[in-house]
Amino acid sequence: MYNLAAQKIMETKIKAIIFDMDGVLIDSEPLWREAMIKGFNDLGFKFTEEDCKKTTGMRFKEVVEHWFVEFNYKEKTVAWFDKYVETLLIELIQKGGREIKGITELLNFLKEKKYKIGLATSSNKKLMYAVLKHLKLGHYFSATCSAQTLKYGKPHPKVFLNCASALNCLPQECLVIEDSVNGVIAAKAAFMKVIAVPELSQLQNPKFAIANYTCKNMKEVKSIISKF
Repeated sequence: MYNLAAQKIMETKIKAIIFDMDGVLIDSEPLWREAMIKGFNDLGFKFTEEDCKKTTGMRFKEVVEHWFVEFNYKEKTVAWFDKYVETLLIELIQKGGREIKGITELLNFLKEKKYKIGLATSSNKKLMYAVLKHLKLGHYFSATCSAQTLKYGKPHPKVFLNCASALNCLPQECLVIEDSVNGVIAAKAAFMKVIAVPELSQLQNPKFAIANYTCKNMKEVKSIISKF
Protein backbone atom coordinates (compact mmCIF):
# COMPACT_ATOMS: atom_id res chain seq x y z
CA MET A 1 0.00 0.00 0.00
CA TYR A 2 2.78 2.43 0.95
CA ASN A 3 4.70 1.73 -2.25
CA LEU A 4 1.60 2.37 -4.36
CA ALA A 5 0.96 5.65 -2.54
CA ALA A 6 4.59 6.72 -2.96
CA GLN A 7 4.49 5.85 -6.66
CA LYS A 8 1.31 7.90 -7.12
CA ILE A 9 2.99 10.91 -5.50
CA MET A 10 6.02 10.54 -7.74
CA GLU A 11 3.79 10.42 -10.84
CA THR A 12 1.74 13.53 -9.92
CA LYS A 13 2.30 16.48 -12.23
CA ILE A 14 4.39 19.25 -10.68
CA LYS A 15 2.56 22.59 -10.64
CA ALA A 16 4.61 24.59 -8.13
CA ILE A 17 8.26 25.11 -7.26
CA ILE A 18 9.02 26.05 -3.65
CA PHE A 19 12.39 27.57 -2.83
CA ASP A 20 14.27 27.68 0.43
CA MET A 21 15.99 31.06 0.88
CA ASP A 22 19.36 30.88 2.63
CA GLY A 23 21.85 29.10 0.41
CA VAL A 24 19.31 28.75 -2.40
CA LEU A 25 18.30 32.29 -3.36
CA ILE A 26 21.12 34.12 -1.64
CA ASP A 27 24.65 33.09 -0.80
CA SER A 28 23.93 33.90 2.83
CA GLU A 29 25.55 30.98 4.61
CA PRO A 30 28.96 32.74 4.79
CA LEU A 31 27.18 35.87 6.02
CA TRP A 32 25.22 33.89 8.61
CA ARG A 33 28.43 32.34 9.83
CA GLU A 34 30.18 35.71 9.99
CA ALA A 35 27.31 37.25 11.96
CA MET A 36 27.00 34.25 14.29
CA ILE A 37 30.73 34.03 14.94
CA LYS A 38 30.92 37.75 15.74
CA GLY A 39 27.81 37.57 17.90
CA PHE A 40 28.92 34.61 19.99
CA ASN A 41 32.47 35.88 20.26
CA ASP A 42 31.11 39.25 21.43
CA LEU A 43 29.56 37.27 24.29
CA GLY A 44 32.98 35.83 25.08
CA PHE A 45 32.76 32.39 23.47
CA LYS A 46 35.22 30.79 21.06
CA PHE A 47 32.76 30.12 18.24
CA THR A 48 33.97 28.74 14.90
CA GLU A 49 32.88 27.95 11.34
CA GLU A 50 32.51 24.30 12.31
CA ASP A 51 30.17 25.24 15.15
CA CYS A 52 27.99 27.13 12.66
CA LYS A 53 27.66 24.12 10.38
CA LYS A 54 26.29 21.94 13.19
CA THR A 55 22.95 23.76 13.15
CA THR A 56 22.51 24.50 9.43
CA GLY A 57 18.84 24.53 8.41
CA MET A 58 17.44 25.28 11.88
CA ARG A 59 15.54 28.45 12.78
CA PHE A 60 17.97 30.91 14.31
CA LYS A 61 16.01 31.02 17.57
CA GLU A 62 16.56 27.27 17.86
CA VAL A 63 20.25 27.73 17.04
CA VAL A 64 20.62 30.27 19.85
CA GLU A 65 18.71 28.07 22.30
CA HIS A 66 20.97 25.15 21.41
CA TRP A 67 24.19 27.05 22.00
CA PHE A 68 22.99 28.89 25.11
CA VAL A 69 22.35 25.46 26.67
CA GLU A 70 25.66 24.13 25.35
CA PHE A 71 27.54 27.09 26.84
CA ASN A 72 25.32 27.25 29.95
CA TYR A 73 24.87 30.95 29.18
CA LYS A 74 22.19 32.96 31.02
CA GLU A 75 23.32 36.60 31.01
CA LYS A 76 21.41 37.66 27.86
CA THR A 77 18.07 36.37 26.62
CA VAL A 78 17.62 34.33 23.46
CA ALA A 79 15.35 37.07 22.09
CA TRP A 80 17.99 39.77 22.67
CA PHE A 81 20.75 37.78 20.97
CA ASP A 82 18.43 36.83 18.10
CA LYS A 83 17.84 40.53 17.37
CA TYR A 84 21.52 41.37 17.80
CA VAL A 85 22.73 38.82 15.24
CA GLU A 86 19.82 39.62 12.93
CA THR A 87 20.96 43.26 12.83
CA LEU A 88 24.52 42.19 12.05
CA LEU A 89 23.31 39.87 9.30
CA ILE A 90 21.02 42.39 7.60
CA GLU A 91 23.88 44.89 7.52
CA LEU A 92 26.11 42.27 5.86
CA ILE A 93 23.39 41.41 3.32
CA GLN A 94 22.81 45.05 2.44
CA LYS A 95 26.55 45.60 1.99
CA GLY A 96 27.37 42.56 -0.10
CA GLY A 97 24.67 39.92 -0.26
CA ARG A 98 24.86 38.06 -3.58
CA GLU A 99 22.27 35.89 -5.24
CA ILE A 100 23.14 32.27 -5.93
CA LYS A 101 24.57 31.97 -9.42
CA GLY A 102 21.90 31.05 -11.96
CA ILE A 103 18.92 31.76 -9.70
CA THR A 104 17.46 34.61 -11.79
CA GLU A 105 17.75 32.54 -14.96
CA LEU A 106 15.98 29.65 -13.21
CA LEU A 107 13.19 31.90 -11.91
CA ASN A 108 12.63 33.38 -15.36
CA PHE A 109 12.49 29.88 -16.83
CA LEU A 110 9.87 28.82 -14.26
CA LYS A 111 7.79 31.92 -14.99
CA GLU A 112 7.89 31.18 -18.70
CA LYS A 113 6.75 27.60 -18.02
CA LYS A 114 3.84 28.92 -15.91
CA TYR A 115 4.90 27.22 -12.69
CA LYS A 116 3.63 28.69 -9.45
CA ILE A 117 6.59 29.85 -7.37
CA GLY A 118 6.79 29.95 -3.58
CA LEU A 119 9.32 30.62 -0.85
CA ALA A 120 9.46 28.68 2.44
CA THR A 121 12.22 29.69 4.82
CA SER A 122 13.31 29.05 8.39
CA SER A 123 14.41 32.70 8.60
CA ASN A 124 12.12 35.30 10.14
CA LYS A 125 9.95 37.62 8.07
CA LYS A 126 12.11 40.70 8.56
CA LEU A 127 15.13 38.89 7.16
CA MET A 128 13.08 37.29 4.38
CA TYR A 129 11.81 40.67 3.19
CA ALA A 130 15.29 42.21 3.51
CA VAL A 131 16.73 39.52 1.22
CA LEU A 132 13.96 39.77 -1.38
CA LYS A 133 14.27 43.56 -1.44
CA HIS A 134 18.06 43.53 -1.69
CA LEU A 135 18.09 40.96 -4.51
CA LYS A 136 15.00 42.44 -6.21
CA LEU A 137 13.43 38.98 -6.48
CA GLY A 138 10.14 39.50 -4.65
CA HIS A 139 8.03 39.81 -7.81
CA TYR A 140 8.75 36.20 -8.77
CA PHE A 141 6.96 34.72 -5.76
CA SER A 142 3.22 34.17 -5.46
CA ALA A 143 3.61 33.05 -1.84
CA THR A 144 6.28 33.71 0.79
CA CYS A 145 6.19 31.77 4.06
CA SER A 146 8.39 32.00 7.15
CA ALA A 147 8.61 29.44 9.95
CA GLN A 148 9.09 32.30 12.43
CA THR A 149 5.75 31.92 14.23
CA LEU A 150 5.36 28.17 13.81
CA LYS A 151 5.69 25.85 16.79
CA TYR A 152 8.30 23.83 14.90
CA GLY A 153 10.70 24.76 12.12
CA LYS A 154 12.41 22.48 9.63
CA PRO A 155 12.76 19.46 9.63
CA HIS A 156 9.06 19.73 10.50
CA PRO A 157 7.11 20.05 7.20
CA LYS A 158 4.64 22.75 8.31
CA VAL A 159 6.28 25.70 6.53
CA PHE A 160 6.24 23.79 3.24
CA LEU A 161 2.64 22.70 3.74
CA ASN A 162 1.67 26.32 4.46
CA CYS A 163 3.37 27.42 1.26
CA ALA A 164 1.61 24.75 -0.81
CA SER A 165 -1.72 25.88 0.63
CA ALA A 166 -0.93 29.54 -0.14
CA LEU A 167 -0.15 28.50 -3.72
CA ASN A 168 -3.44 26.57 -3.87
CA CYS A 169 -1.59 23.34 -4.65
CA LEU A 170 -1.57 19.87 -3.17
CA PRO A 171 1.74 18.95 -1.46
CA GLN A 172 2.42 16.24 -4.03
CA GLU A 173 2.12 18.86 -6.79
CA CYS A 174 5.10 20.73 -5.35
CA LEU A 175 8.83 20.44 -5.94
CA VAL A 176 11.16 21.91 -3.32
CA ILE A 177 14.67 23.27 -3.88
CA GLU A 178 16.76 22.99 -0.72
CA ASP A 179 20.38 23.16 0.38
CA SER A 180 20.20 21.67 3.90
CA VAL A 181 19.53 18.18 5.22
CA ASN A 182 16.86 19.54 7.57
CA GLY A 183 15.14 21.21 4.63
CA VAL A 184 15.22 18.03 2.54
CA ILE A 185 13.74 16.03 5.43
CA ALA A 186 10.99 18.64 5.84
CA ALA A 187 10.12 18.55 2.14
CA LYS A 188 9.98 14.76 2.06
CA ALA A 189 7.86 14.73 5.22
CA ALA A 190 5.44 17.03 3.37
CA PHE A 191 5.21 14.41 0.56
CA MET A 192 6.88 16.75 -1.91
CA LYS A 193 9.62 16.02 -4.40
CA VAL A 194 12.88 17.73 -3.56
CA ILE A 195 16.05 18.75 -5.35
CA ALA A 196 19.02 19.17 -3.01
CA VAL A 197 21.66 21.73 -3.97
CA PRO A 198 24.09 21.52 -1.04
CA GLU A 199 27.31 23.40 -0.57
CA LEU A 200 29.99 21.69 -2.63
CA SER A 201 31.73 20.56 0.57
CA GLN A 202 28.51 18.71 1.51
CA LEU A 203 27.80 17.21 -1.90
CA GLN A 204 28.88 13.71 -0.84
CA ASN A 205 27.01 13.82 2.46
CA PRO A 206 25.06 10.52 2.50
CA LYS A 207 22.14 12.20 4.30
CA PHE A 208 21.20 13.90 1.03
CA ALA A 209 20.42 10.49 -0.45
CA ILE A 210 16.76 10.93 0.55
CA ALA A 211 16.38 13.77 -1.96
CA ASN A 212 14.84 12.88 -5.32
CA TYR A 213 17.74 14.63 -7.05
CA THR A 214 21.03 16.18 -5.96
CA CYS A 215 22.57 18.94 -8.07
CA LYS A 216 25.77 20.97 -8.01
CA ASN A 217 24.21 24.21 -9.23
CA MET A 218 21.06 25.90 -10.54
CA LYS A 219 21.93 25.06 -14.12
CA GLU A 220 21.56 21.38 -13.26
CA VAL A 221 18.30 22.15 -11.42
CA LYS A 222 16.92 23.85 -14.53
CA SER A 223 17.93 20.86 -16.65
CA ILE A 224 16.04 18.45 -14.37
CA ILE A 225 12.88 20.58 -14.23
CA SER A 226 12.89 21.01 -18.02
CA LYS A 227 12.40 17.23 -18.30
CA PHE A 228 9.17 17.17 -16.28
